[in-house]
Amino acid sequence: MTDDLLISTDGHLGRIALDRPAAINALSLSMIEGIKAALLGWRDDPGIGAVLFEGNSPKGFCSGGDVRAARALVVAGTPELADAYFASEYEMNRLIATYPKPLAVLGHGITMGGGIGIAGHCGFRFTQPGARFAMPESAIGFFGDVGVNAILAKAPLNRALLFMLSGASVGAADAVALGLADAVVAPERVAGLRADLAGAAAAPEPAAAIGRLMQADSVVAGAAPFCALADLLPAEPAESPAEFVAAVAAVPALGEIAALLPTRSPGSLVATFFAQHAARRLMDVTATLAMDLRLARVMARRPDFAEGVRAVLVDKDQAPKWTPATLAELDVERDAGPILRAVKGP
Repeated sequence: MTDDLLISTDGHLGRIALDRPAAINALSLSMIEGIKAALLGWRDDPGIGAVLFEGNSPKGFCSGGDVRAARALVVAGTPELADAYFASEYEMNRLIATYPKPLAVLGHGITMGGGIGIAGHCGFRFTQPGARFAMPESAIGFFGDVGVNAILAKAPLNRALLFMLSGASVGAADAVALGLADAVVAPERVAGLRADLAGAAAAPEPAAAIGRLMQADSVVAGAAPFCALADLLPAEPAESPAEFVAAVAAVPALGEIAALLPTRSPGSLVATFFAQHAARRLMDVTATLAMDLRLARVMARRPDFAEGVRAVLVDKDQAPKWTPATLAELDVERDAGPILRAVKGP
């Protein structure tokens, strides 16, 4: 078992705590494998009624997948090992999304990328005021993966696209409005709620008992300013990433978000835009994760992934040089063709 994961039981409650605080619990391959092993071990165990995820970092639940490690594998000339990392992560996401027992998460703080891939697929998703949710993959030359498109397919399209394409971070109220979380709980209630969840896991119907806790412990989430801005966009759906970017730029109130979009990888904007549309046709998390794996194999090999991770997480100069540099320069067959074929699938 990895040192970065704490697996325990509290009566009938299985507990998985991400424990890599220096990296805000970024998911290593060993952590992913450990989570899968724990869930598979408890799946048929009659002594476990429910499972709880938490993150042992003062800064947040989970900052995402370990894309620095994935980049290193690509740069070293072994992209197939990066493929294996993503395949394992997406299988973990699928296991969480389809788990036969109630899964709950007590999240807080930074919940991004692969962190949403865990928390977002749980059946009972508690977060706290001050949490920050984001899918920032367009800033590193990747795409919104981990099955998040399947979750956001249930949200209004403009909200989903603005969140995914911009990579902007949003608060707890917006996370609830986007469908990424269910309830906001006061920090002083967390310890008691944790104990109550252990009690609920022992109930004859654990899911119903956890549902009652969620209803009783929710605090008012408040306004959702990001979603309110997204709702200013035209109701007529954009037919391309470029059209969507232009629509955002045409709304004065969206100026700050509009300024982000040209800084994102053009290839990432294409992949994320069409993946969200595909997820709305699929409406199935397993099929969406299969699409994610096809896309990951394409996107990890594009120069933008190594360059984006370098600029944001390695050298941290925040000045990536994309290939091509802009959406207008993106060649449909050379640049977008492999991406669109991966979205469409076999």
